[in-house]
Amino acid sequence: MSVVAEAPSAPVGRSISEQRARFREGKAALLNNFRQSRASATEAGRLVRALARHVDETLTELWEHAMMPPGAALVAVGGYGRGELYPHSDVDVLVLLPPEHSTIGANDALKSSIEGFITACWDIGLEIGSSVRTVGECMAESENDVTVQTALLESRPLCGAKKLYTTFRRAYDAAMDPKAFFRAKTLEMRQRHQKYEDTPYSLEPNCKESPGGLRDLQVLIWVARAAGLGRSWTELAGKGLITPFEVKQLQRNEGVLRLIRARLHMVAGRREDRLVFDLQTAVAESFGYTAPKGQRVSEVLMRRYYWAAKAVAQLNQILVLNIEERIHGVQDAPMQPINERFLDRGGLLEVASDDLYERNPHAILETFLVFQQTHGIEGLSARTLRALYNAREVMDGDFRRDPVNRHTFMEILQQPEGQTHAFRLMNQTSVLGRYLWVFRRIVGQMQHDLFHVYTVDQHILMVLRNVRRFFIADHAHEYPFCSQLASTFDRPWVLYIAALFHDVAKGRGGDHSDLGATEVRRFCRDHGLTRDDTQLCEFLVKGHLTMSRIAQKEDLSDPEVIEGFAKLVGTERRLTALYLLTVADIRGTSPKVWNAWKGKLLEDLYRLTLRALGGSRPNVDAEIESRKQEARHTLNLYSLLPGTEGPLWQTLELSYFVRHDAGDIAWHARSLFRHVDSKEPVVRARLSSLGEGLQVLVYAPDRPDLFARICGYFDSAGFNILDAKIHTTKAGYALDTFQVISPTLDHHYRDLISLVETQATQALKAEGPLPEPSRGRLSRRVKSFPITPRVTLRPDERAQRWLLSVSTSDRSGLLYSIARVLAEHKINLQLAKITTLGERVEDTFLIDGSALQQNKLQIQVETELLDAITP
Repeated sequence: MSVVAEAPSAPVGRSISEQRARFREGKAALLNNFRQSRASATEAGRLVRALARHVDETLTELWEHAMMPPGAALVAVGGYGRGELYPHSDVDVLVLLPPEHSTIGANDALKSSIEGFITACWDIGLEIGSSVRTVGECMAESENDVTVQTALLESRPLCGAKKLYTTFRRAYDAAMDPKAFFRAKTLEMRQRHQKYEDTPYSLEPNCKESPGGLRDLQVLIWVARAAGLGRSWTELAGKGLITPFEVKQLQRNEGVLRLIRARLHMVAGRREDRLVFDLQTAVAESFGYTAPKGQRVSEVLMRRYYWAAKAVAQLNQILVLNIEERIHGVQDAPMQPINERFLDRGGLLEVASDDLYERNPHAILETFLVFQQTHGIEGLSARTLRALYNAREVMDGDFRRDPVNRHTFMEILQQPEGQTHAFRLMNQTSVLGRYLWVFRRIVGQMQHDLFHVYTVDQHILMVLRNVRRFFIADHAHEYPFCSQLASTFDRPWVLYIAALFHDVAKGRGGDHSDLGATEVRRFCRDHGLTRDDTQLCEFLVKGHLTMSRIAQKEDLSDPEVIEGFAKLVGTERRLTALYLLTVADIRGTSPKVWNAWKGKLLEDLYRLTLRALGGSRPNVDAEIESRKQEARHTLNLYSLLPGTEGPLWQTLELSYFVRHDAGDIAWHARSLFRHVDSKEPVVRARLSSLGEGLQVLVYAPDRPDLFARICGYFDSAGFNILDAKIHTTKAGYALDTFQVISPTLDHHYRDLISLVETQATQALKAEGPLPEPSRGRLSRRVKSFPITPRVTLRPDERAQRWLLSVSTSDRSGLLYSIARVLAEHKINLQLAKITTLGERVEDTFLIDGSALQQNKLQIQVETELLDAITP
């Protein structure tokens, strides 16, 4: 049971203020010495042990003056029980009572003593986590709660009745079930990994809890200690669970993580284990790091962290498997031979000998080929993982140039299945970076573009996974059109190569697409690809951003845009390959970046370009007539009289019918046939045909500030605008269609639609000056990695209109701020492409207006826009 302190109780002798001063001065001296020392792992180890000893002395003195009963004991548990404390760690203690005090509430003197002790701890500045139990209560709670059981596993006596602690320890050890404890801790570890993105390479990792963090090392000691296999790395080595080399690697990387965590606590001034963006630079500077040209100082720190976390993740996997074999007694279980070099150990791939890779380096890549080809193999055994870990130096320049290895690598790419798992395993075991030296350079490379949420290597493997899924029938429901195209695409491994190389040159400076194209051309030459396949790989890597840029920033209703893109891709095979890679790439940046609207833009561009590649220029008149006929048929289904659409359609320019499909045209006609001459705004909304968000139709007498007022309403109502199609009829009415999304859009969408129609209509009736835009709060990530706001204004190819491009950090009210500037200068908006890439926006507007014809006014507009978009 826990005791909540109610009233302070000063220890006899030294006063609370004296105790507080002594404790704080002692701790400050330790931290100051550490701050001024070399940033070494050894110093971090000394610090955490010294802090624990300092707390030991303080608690002992407080205990002695608290008048606790002679039969009670004070026990350190958890991380403190391990003898380690970081600058702002909690201090977890157990007040262990003899059996006769199990009903503490009946003993006022004992209750008062315990409360006084705990209150005194808090009063002097100890952030203490306390529990009060008898031995029997400890056993009962640990039996039902593996967290309590783990905390007690690392207990050590501080002061009080040693005999009682000995009794507790014997009872605890006798009750320990190593198999059950191992199962519980490994399941808990798996769950924890999933919570922290299941990767050591999160851009804001938790250096304690993330995969590859300190907790992974602690789990190893816990399960080994529970099984009686040792309580330190050297003891585990003595039992043959790890090699002396692995002991050094564990100690070195544990030291790096300790050092980073200690520095993080000191920089944050609180218990903070997350390397969040706004602390990374300060932590890096506390190490005295300097940034190479073109990099941030935080990248130097994070690269060191990622390499340590990766090594910990690898060693954790090896040791967990080894300990599991010892606990379950299966290390001598029979194995099924696969070939001369490999065996099947219960579904895990086992090397036939520990020195296989040193004797036969060709077997290194063969490991992953056999993994793909052998049915029932689900992973690599501890022995295989260890052999790969110890064979890293074998993979040198000669290894990479070896024709046999090059042939094996191509075989891995060309297998009918298993590429995703094989390449992930190759990266986890450092084989991929050792074989593809260019890939090694981007392992742990951060990306500061505000929409990638993975390091470069993890993003590349995610894109490879996405491409693979297009070719797997079980995933056809995810992206039916991509799966349909993939089903007729021969030699899919060409796409896998493009996925591996599309971002491989990031972080070097210069255009990573051009540099990557050079790298992939070299790879294709070395690995014997045909001229056609080499050219396709080079084209895909060099142009992997092109299709996304055109779809999201240019007017797809413009035949010249489509013809220019068709000329660039040249063939249907190239178009299909680029489309598949583009979808996979966007999906692999962040779960927040992809949406159905982007998917539709890309698919529209694909279909329009495919038609252009057929050799015929689009017949605009025939296309428009076809859309009108389809729209009339839809109107008939709603029992509208023939000709109902006439009054509206007569007021619309050709560009309207080019930019809208038949479904939208019919919806507009059905919504407006009674309101063509309305003097009041008309707003209609419906669920988007894409199944995501709303489509909102606005029809009103045109006025310069109309778009701004619409944006202002959507901003105040919490909607994000994905797309805007702006038209002005011959009769002077604005007919605008918006694609919007909202986090509140759920199964109550009918109420939301009604609310939007009512509120937007009222907002458009408002008169007077436009209200000042709110300066929306910037996210923590944007503050840490600000991007330079940019405004570009240039005439379109016909020099009749202007293309306005805006790039800046996203925030609420941004689009309204832009629209307000345009309205104040009476600039007409004809098309808006709203592109949100995580927390960065790349918006494009097609505009015209007399203010743009004068150089002085044009500069003024650009200046005001820059002021409006600057955070």
